[in-house]
Amino acid sequence: MREDIAFWEIEALRRGLLEGEFSSKELVALFLDRIERFKSLNAFVRLCDDAMKEAEKADVLLKDPVQRKRKPLLGIPVALKDVILTKGVTTTACSRILSNFLPPYSATVTTKLQEAGAIIIGKTNMDEFAMGSSNENSYFGAVKNPWDTERVPGGSSGGSAVCVSARLAPAALGSDTGGSIRQPASFCGVVGIKPTYGRVSRYGIVAFASSLDQVGTFAGTVKDAAEVMEVISGFDRNDSTSVEMEVPKYSASLTGDISGIRIGVPKEYFVGGIDAEVSDSIKKALTLFEKMGARIVDISLPHTEYALAVYYIIAPAEASSNLARYDGIRYGVRAEGANDLIDLYYKTRSEGFGPEVKRRIMLGTYVLSSGYYDAYYLKAQKVRALVAGDFKEAFDNQCDVIVCPVAPTTAFKLGDKVDDPVKMYLNDIFTIPVSLAGLPGLSLPCDFDSKGLPVGLQIVGNAFDEETVFKVAYAFECEAGLKGKHPKMVT
Repeated sequence: MREDIAFWEIEALRRGLLEGEFSSKELVALFLDRIERFKSLNAFVRLCDDAMKEAEKADVLLKDPVQRKRKPLLGIPVALKDVILTKGVTTTACSRILSNFLPPYSATVTTKLQEAGAIIIGKTNMDEFAMGSSNENSYFGAVKNPWDTERVPGGSSGGSAVCVSARLAPAALGSDTGGSIRQPASFCGVVGIKPTYGRVSRYGIVAFASSLDQVGTFAGTVKDAAEVMEVISGFDRNDSTSVEMEVPKYSASLTGDISGIRIGVPKEYFVGGIDAEVSDSIKKALTLFEKMGARIVDISLPHTEYALAVYYIIAPAEASSNLARYDGIRYGVRAEGANDLIDLYYKTRSEGFGPEVKRRIMLGTYVLSSGYYDAYYLKAQKVRALVAGDFKEAFDNQCDVIVCPVAPTTAFKLGDKVDDPVKMYLNDIFTIPVSLAGLPGLSLPCDFDSKGLPVGLQIVGNAFDEETVFKVAYAFECEAGLKGKHPKMVT
């Protein structure tokens, strides 16, 4: 089977399957072969044993006109971040404490993909419990960026970003709590979208911070991302935070015409600390938007400076609560040699969690403790409301979307920031405010720096207005001429 087929967009792959140019079984075999060839990237932590069997079933369904019409991803391989439950497939959140966990049920997004005909090909590497910005905190080792294997892919969904960037699958799902889809998408030169909080079900997702976690999509193009988002979005009674709203046909908004669209540019996102090449790339993109007929509007999001501090109070607090369930009693790894119940808890959690997870649990437990709850957690929630209010003011009165950087730099070297947590946390300075406000944010490639590394552009939309985000992103993608750029090592 021709190697270049691995680089085709989903629509072309679907057409090839429908026209009998190749079978789903052959397509899955092609991607499994690429996963093996590029295993040094460490993008996958396990493959699904039944992928070929599911592909055979898809090939039978492809002969049925009704099924072909009903299942938009029929026969297409998709990868899942190792935080998304799949019944019968070990799901670990890349933590030692869950290294033997076999889920008895699937996440809603997993089920939706399977109902759409997608073949779940495997689970991708990630920072343990989605806590990290470099994918160096995984129990299974660091993931490497295919644009430069000495650099990080970003985190926490680094494996999913690398999977798409290296074309080990046409699309992958990740989760985004404070930037965990958008930042790795930026570092790896792919499209990544975090939808509005409540747009996609969180049922069956290993929780980090429940008021922030949201499942989203990685893909090679805006159109592919939109098509996968159409499949996984929608109300779910199993998730109390899921919003009952009709899901638009996102792909229908991809017209290429953005004349008259008002693009807000927040002055707080172009400050000291941002790499000059990144800043220049975003400014070039804004010039291109203007040539395409969009209106550039200067805006202010005045509470941005507090967002990072607010996030690192709220997210660890929720993590502390969510991770209390991992005690060695009900499921997961249990430490041996404990003298009593308290000793069992202590040994299991000490041996089972990595350093970054322990750091955040301790931080979260502290801010929730007696005497500190009001001073830290309650105050952080109030400031979170102010951050969200800044965005509401901008969208109500000034702009249709906001455009800004995804990260202050391009991909940094492996090991550069692991010993300095604060330096590492600053990677998410431009993505965290969007997460705190619960808004949709999309990263897409807009340029390359002098080292040949991708620069990501972030497009932020109003709540439940992913349509406009996709529309603006698609128009830029068509004009920028970067579509189809891949790392040399994988072509």
